This record gives sequence, C-alpha cells and structure tokens, in this order.
Amino acid sequence: MESPLPRPENPVVISVSTPLILASTSRYRAELLSRLRLPFDTEAPGVDEVEEPGELPESRARRLAQAKARAVAERRPGHWVLGSDQVAFCDDEILHKPGLPEANVEQLARLSGREAHFATAITLTTAGGLELSSLDMTVVRFRTFDLATAQRYVAAEPAHDCAGGFKIEGLGISLFESVETRDPTALIGLPLIALRRLLEQVGLPVP
Repeated sequence: MESPLPRPENPVVISVSTPLILASTSRYRAELLSRLRLPFDTEAPGVDEVEEPGELPESRARRLAQAKARAVAERRPGHWVLGSDQVAFCDDEILHKPGLPEANVEQLARLSGREAHFATAITLTTAGGLELSSLDMTVVRFRTFDLATAQRYVAAEPAHDCAGGFKIEGLGISLFESVETRDPTALIGLPLIALRRLLEQVGLPVP
C-alpha cells in the first residue's frame, strides 16, 4: 500500500537536470530504473542493514527502504531520492543472498517444493520531508527438484548476489511452479509499476 503525500513545512526546490537519485549500488535496481528512461544518479546509502529482534520481514523491508532514502536525501538536498529493500523469507527463515556457490545450492535445495515470500519496499523522499512509500508482496512456489537440479542451475547461472539464490529474469524461472505478483519487476528488486505511480505524484511522469 502507498502512503499519502504529506505537505512540507518549507517549499522544496527540486533539481531539473538530474532530479532523481537511486540510493543503491545494486546493478539490478539500476538496470530496472533505467527502463523508465528518467535521468538518475546512484549513491551508496551507507545504511546498516542489521536485523531487529522480532521484526516482521515486511516491516524490515519498509524500514530499510526508508532509511536508505533518508540517508542520501540528507546529503543531497534538492533531489528526489529512491530507496528500496527486499526481504525474502520461507516460513520463519530469512533467505539471505547466498554469497558462495555451495550456499546457493544448499539454499535452493531447501526451497524445493516450498513457498517463499518476497517483500519489496520502496520509499521516495526529499530532504524537505516529503515522502511516499509502497510495499509489494510476491509469492514464489518452487517445483519439486533434486540436489542435482540445484547444482546444475547454480553452475549455469550463478545468483549468489540475489536473495533466494535465483534470477527470475533468466534460467531461474525453470525452478518455479508458479509466481503470484502484482508486478514482475518487484521480484528482481524494484517494483516499477508502483514506482511509476509515486513518480507521477511528485511531478515526474513516465513516459
């Protein structure tokens, strides 16, 4: 759901040349954002992504997306800043980025025949206090496969830097039984359908 657009206490002057900054160093998010054909810069938010005890995955995704956007907005006044975060989970287990091939195979093997959820949050904000946010929930049902299948997949398409250890935009689609989502780009890391709505509300229409 998207939050309403609050009114700022002081007028905010937005840069005309490069009004948008992506608070991320993720090449996946940058590639997705480039589809909207808006000029943008990228900047590392420098936010500690530590988990808080008892925090729900959806709440963590919202909190970190907001923290990333606010951190860069404080350093870059006069710009809209986009923060995003994704938290993947299966039952009570958070699915982190595997990091190594062995961990990638192990994680996928555990997901065989199971259902995983992906909470992807975005926040669009300025240093003047204006802020919009949205959360997308995607459900992935993995088909039943053996260890050898997981090993072949990881060898063919390493996805060690992706939550869940797969790439839906590539060969990873072969591991699924079904995907339930309002926005297929959300699973990759940036829900463009929701983002388009937020951008339109702040005066950055697409196309």
